[in-house]
Amino acid sequence: MTVETPARTYTINGPEPELWYRDLISCLQATIGSVLARQGADPLAVLGAGWRFLHLPGDVRHEEFYYPCLPDESGTIDLGTALAPHHALSVRWWRPADEQDVWSEVRASLAEDRPVIAAVDNFHLPFRPAYGDVHAAHQVVIYGLDETRGVVYVSDAMPPSFRGAVPIEQFLRSWNSENPTDVQDAFFSDSRIGRRCLDVRLDAAPAPLTPDLLGGFLRTNTEDFTTAGPVRTGLAGFDQFAAELLERCRADDAGALRELYPFGWAMQAQASLHGELLRRCGGEWRDPALAGAGRAVETVAHTWTGLRFTGAHGLEDPRAAALDIAHHTTLLRGAYARAVDAVGAVAARL
Repeated sequence: MTVETPARTYTINGPEPELWYRDLISCLQATIGSVLARQGADPLAVLGAGWRFLHLPGDVRHEEFYYPCLPDESGTIDLGTALAPHHALSVRWWRPADEQDVWSEVRASLAEDRPVIAAVDNFHLPFRPAYGDVHAAHQVVIYGLDETRGVVYVSDAMPPSFRGAVPIEQFLRSWNSENPTDVQDAFFSDSRIGRRCLDVRLDAAPAPLTPDLLGGFLRTNTEDFTTAGPVRTGLAGFDQFAAELLERCRADDAGALRELYPFGWAMQAQASLHGELLRRCGGEWRDPALAGAGRAVETVAHTWTGLRFTGAHGLEDPRAAALDIAHHTTLLRGAYARAVDAVGAVAARL
């Protein structure tokens, strides 16, 4: 979008951000995918190359954009490493440094043609279905700021999707919301927004995806699933997660099911993107086994739905839900095992 930029007006150059969306992803992948597309990368190739299971007890937050990630050797947490372990993607949280001028960094980013991903509370955004009704943590892309007109331009690919102007006062309420506990949304409320933003940068242009390159990615992914580590990763990590989830349900701990929904979405979204990437490559390269492995990984993603929604409906009586939770964790464990075997077989050949 090309716009005249008089004083106090800041916009990105060229077209508006792409509304990048897939049915099983959250606002985290949708917003980052939009920024990656703007940087000239294929979002599916970057966000879909990695696939793992990682559960960090006590780490789950009540936000749609929660995603588990481990700190590096220096103690730094870079979300990009978790989301795209095979690419030079950096995704880090920041907040405005100047409380008197909260738009300073946003202006600078827009002037450099870099959209900003902002955490928000849906309750205060007039284009969200939850407006004025339900508090819930969400993310949108800021691609313009017109302080003369008093509006901020935002893009949101999550249904019903929106791209356009929002009054600055309303956006500020959303961006700085306390996001209080809301009985209508037990999963994404009770988590202060605090003007958080994400800085997304690709430090190197992704190499063209070839069978040899993808094979290396898949071998690493398979090793992560089949090698037990010091934290809950891979199939062994899933077993620990499932056992603890059942134990907490049987102890009537509703907190276990509150955590299951956002955590499960993170794992579901990544499996969905990985499966789609393999299926796409299998079709383009005329490799039925690779496409079949992709479908197996997509089955994992869809099987998460049953577990997540069973947990959501069991909040009021976790003990009673335990039997159904056990059923769905068993189905999901089987789906993971079959998908890992299928991906491993393809990886050994590519």
